[in-house]
Amino acid sequence: MKSPQHTDPQVEAGQGRIALWLDLEDLRWLARHCCCADDASDEDKDRCGRLRFRASAALHKQPHSA
Repeated sequence: MKSPQHTDPQVEAGQGRIALWLDLEDLRWLARHCCCADDASDEDKDRCGRLRFRASAALHKQPHSA
């Protein structure tokens, strides 16, 4: 299995990103759950999809996350 790549905090900050540590169970919930209302805008649905994708990717990189 390939080791996760470490991120460069300065590069991430330059992209407007900040570090966020989540409990593993909260991350699992976030990866599977969408709170968008039925009438949510496409922009909100896209944002929710990006968050769920990133949560899922983080879980995938985490050893023993299953």
